[in-house]
Amino acid sequence: MDIEDLNSKLGDWQDSLDTARKPDPEGWTWYGYDAASNIATLNGLFSDATKQELKKLGKCTVADIGCADGDVGLLLSSEGYAVDLIDWPATNWNGLRGAALLKERLNLDASLSEIDLDSQFRLPREQYGFILLLGILYHLKNPYYVLEQLAKVTQYCAISTRVAKFARAAGSDQWAHIEHLPVAYLVDTFECNNDATNFWIFSTAGLQRIVNRAGWEIIDQSNVGAEDSNPADNDKDERCYMLLKSRML
Repeated sequence: MDIEDLNSKLGDWQDSLDTARKPDPEGWTWYGYDAASNIATLNGLFSDATKQELKKLGKCTVADIGCADGDVGLLLSSEGYAVDLIDWPATNWNGLRGAALLKERLNLDASLSEIDLDSQFRLPREQYGFILLLGILYHLKNPYYVLEQLAKVTQYCAISTRVAKFARAAGSDQWAHIEHLPVAYLVDTFECNNDATNFWIFSTAGLQRIVNRAGWEIIDQSNVGAEDSNPADNDKDERCYMLLKSRML
């Protein structure tokens, strides 16, 4: 898994995606965010030592969980990785039609699986070398279960999720500093982009605690975004990126 090499090919890959997305589909829209840019983000945030550790994996088996339209997983597939694209139609932007159509138009053999992570799920393979879980954890009702199950089937996992430094008690105008408390804030349906599929926004300490308890070692970690982040306001968004190594394998 060569993040630097993948990043060097990102511009050409985004051009390929733009071409494959034309003509636009009728009756639905492509995923509304630049998911492929996660490669550039990981390349910028991971240390040199982390990148060298990932290179040892070679062209490993990969699961891109919460794949959206499959921008990242399909890039890996085009580079010779064995890739499973995984998402759940009910919560995917376009019901996984985007991933299916891009896969077809790009003529790539990545598999596409409909799996509900909020159930007692089973992944397509018994074991992976690397799993991507980017922007998904705060959309899960049971993040502890998911993290624990993934630690049983993969050596490495890259995660990103929204975190918060401050939170406000219901009915109060007072903000509490939670960054160093091992906690998670359960958002209401109208908070956090008015998206009812958002659930748990961890403090950074809370995220560190849950990944540790679920069977992971944190190899690398970086935070980006608002310095005064909170779980509710769209302009107070902060993300934590981690590379995790399983202690179960």
